Amino acid sequence: MALSEIVHRTVGSPEAIRVESYDGSVAGPAAAPVTMRITNPRAMAYLVRAPGELGVARAFVNGDLEVNGDMYIALEAIGANPSTRSFVDVLRSIGTPLFRAAVTKAPRPSREARLRGRRHSKRRDADAIAHHYDVGNTFYEMVLGPSMAYTCACYPRADATLEEAQAFKFDLVARKIGLQPGMRLLDVGCGWGGMVMHAAREYSVTALGVTLSRAQAEWAGKAIAEAGLADRAEVRHLDYRDAPDVEGGYDAISSIGLTEHIGRAQLPAYFKTLYGKLKPGGRLLNHAIMRTNTIQRARTGGFIDKYVFPDGELHGVGHVISVMQNEGFEIRHEENLREHYAKTLRAWCDNLDANWDACVADAGLEVARVWRLYMAGSRLAFDQHRLELHQVLGVKPLRDGTSFMPLRPDWEPPSRAVRPGRNSRRRGT
Repeated sequence: MALSEIVHRTVGSPEAIRVESYDGSVAGPAAAPVTMRITNPRAMAYLVRAPGELGVARAFVNGDLEVNGDMYIALEAIGANPSTRSFVDVLRSIGTPLFRAAVTKAPRPSREARLRGRRHSKRRDADAIAHHYDVGNTFYEMVLGPSMAYTCACYPRADATLEEAQAFKFDLVARKIGLQPGMRLLDVGCGWGGMVMHAAREYSVTALGVTLSRAQAEWAGKAIAEAGLADRAEVRHLDYRDAPDVEGGYDAISSIGLTEHIGRAQLPAYFKTLYGKLKPGGRLLNHAIMRTNTIQRARTGGFIDKYVFPDGELHGVGHVISVMQNEGFEIRHEENLREHYAKTLRAWCDNLDANWDACVADAGLEVARVWRLYMAGSRLAFDQHRLELHQVLGVKPLRDGTSFMPLRPDWEPPSRAVRPGRNSRRRGT
């Protein structure tokens, strides 16, 4: 049996993929929307030695496995048969020399993370963040678009643009935490400063953002200065644990996309820290990717852990809410934006495809391949309800129970139309 036929037999939707192999064999319909090319025997070594997503990822990142066509369609077709191990079983059952060749050792791609030190120590967390975020601001500008927002957007309409949806997301967070002129906002894990700048520009608050990525902090500092917001907006290269306290506490705290980097064992300390920095009556909005239940293992594992978010851990919304409550927060609102993240990722994938050559030239082929694989895979996971995105709103009530919360949520519908502002190219998260 030819190698291409062996691989094709393990695809769950064979009509969607055509397989071409280095041995000259071909399998699958010529009109298939996606062509998968096995370029050399080393691809087989990756697939056999690390069955599952990690083996596929290593082969793809290293260029030994190529996908021509829509990566989302390819992953959807492969995912219809979730056990890549069945491919290994087919090889063993045939006793082919290809299997013996495949078990030879193959070097791991250079992009694979190799972190040292105690998990979730400040130094290791900084290394993990740098691995993902410090690949080049120009690369992110091309993938994320003018907003430079690297978190789930919120689409006010099905036909809204990515920029409209990101602006709407920032404003939704601002309204949920009740921003008013003169307030002091702390944005932890602030990225390129999108929330900080939006809050300062649209709500006249004094906003401080902190990020472990030096590249993000430098980009945000320039963007803030160019936007004329330096008198009330600032981004510092800091661990959230080292964010400065202010007299009386911050009026509000936003955490957009940071909890994914917080370990399960560290989650109570994380919310305790934020609770301590918040003034009585202040609100916290926690926006994060979460698992679909509370019994799955927290660590991401496999491809995501090695190539995308080293040491990342995803929690179930029930667990997050429980920890917030245990640390003193009163939970006042929660919503799931799962479909919104699928739309956001589709827009990012389109941007990457449209700017592919420039992205490769800027960040390198391995980085571009990692982002192509992980963004398409993440979009599929949100579409298929294997991941969720939750916003959880908590308040730090006064000792007498006063919360200063409205009797009914007043953040929907928006009090004013939100559009990407002028010079939005220099705004981001």
